[in-house]
Amino acid sequence: MRVVNTYKIPFSSQLTAKILLWAQQFEEVVWLDSNAYQQSHGTYLAILAVDALTAIQTDHFGAFDALNEYQTKTNDWLFGYLTYDLKNSVEQLHSKNHDGLQFPDLYFFQPKKVFLFSENEVELHYLNMVDDELETDWNEILSTQLKNPSEEFNSETPVKIKVRTSKDSYFEKVTTMLQHIERGDIYEANFCQEFYSEATKINPLRVFQHLNSISHPPFAAFLKIKDRYALSASPERYLQRKGDVVISQPIKGTAPRLNDPGEDAAMVQQLISDPKERSENIMITDLVRNDLSRIAKKGSVEVEELCKIYSFEQVHQMISTITCKVDPETSSVSILKNTFPMGSMTGAPKVSAMKIIEELEDAKRGLYSGAVGYFAPNGDFDFNVIIRSILYNADQDYVSYSVGSAITAKSIPENEYEECLLKAKAMREALMHK
Repeated sequence: MRVVNTYKIPFSSQLTAKILLWAQQFEEVVWLDSNAYQQSHGTYLAILAVDALTAIQTDHFGAFDALNEYQTKTNDWLFGYLTYDLKNSVEQLHSKNHDGLQFPDLYFFQPKKVFLFSENEVELHYLNMVDDELETDWNEILSTQLKNPSEEFNSETPVKIKVRTSKDSYFEKVTTMLQHIERGDIYEANFCQEFYSEATKINPLRVFQHLNSISHPPFAAFLKIKDRYALSASPERYLQRKGDVVISQPIKGTAPRLNDPGEDAAMVQQLISDPKERSENIMITDLVRNDLSRIAKKGSVEVEELCKIYSFEQVHQMISTITCKVDPETSSVSILKNTFPMGSMTGAPKVSAMKIIEELEDAKRGLYSGAVGYFAPNGDFDFNVIIRSILYNADQDYVSYSVGSAITAKSIPENEYEECLLKAKAMREALMHK
């Protein structure tokens, strides 16, 4: 059981900064921030969950069954992540590429303390065992003193970013993928590459705050599980459940933002009419429709938006919204299992694409192209896609970010490489910014 207190307070950047700084005392932290982005299917402006009472951590073997048992028995708020490599739990696949980050395949925790933010108030949901700390915590948050970044002691080491896949090797691998497409093995696949830095210490909170400030995405996330961090400026929702409605919003199609308003508007029109970008999006929309049909009520799968352009600070994106209805008795974890991994990060046909991806990529994806999110006590859930994200293993002093693009028959390797660099721009800036 939880005790709930509501406080009237406007949601602001200063409040966000205070509560995130306060939260760093805990070993388990999940902060989900919509950045007040105007979008359909929103629920909260932001959510914070801290301090695990119970948790589940596992590798891919039987992971979804274990999570289902944990979620149904706990029947409470749960926060955590699903790595891309849970693909090995749903298909006969493997992950043998280099892994510098070493995140467990799945981790969820039941937080003692949950904060739900709306525009003018915050609800604190505390477990009974800690409800006597509720008032004290809130006062402590409000009185938190924010430091000027220039006053902080800088113990960070210089970030020297390396590429896991050389430019020449990238071109060779994309050419190989195009040969698979020509043979009919696949129609499309998402091919990714890792940028990384070794023997590197960063201030995860400060890096996240900078990354978020230059991106303002609708599915930002700060995740801390002991010495593992995800600093995410994700613009993409993987999957949401609200009662008997399930929503997926895959992204496929990218164009840069331009400083000149006229040129920027022209770039939007160019993206809308680009046949390659549209075909990418439509193929993945069809894949998501197929995934949802596994758990949907017959005839309920609908494409609410097809190839709609959404603009963010760094890029324009083409996003489709697919919905369906499910039986109220359908378990939330089974919905995730039947649609995982998300179509936008795999390809079509899905299993063939994942096999080829594993052969050609040089790094294990881990949390990259997985998902961070939560289950509510009633079984509703919301998960993002971990893209445009910096991952950090503080114990190993290893920093990583990966980027990718969809390879189709019309792909030009040089253009795909440039798209990767465009997507990497914000993460690189956040890491190099002091």
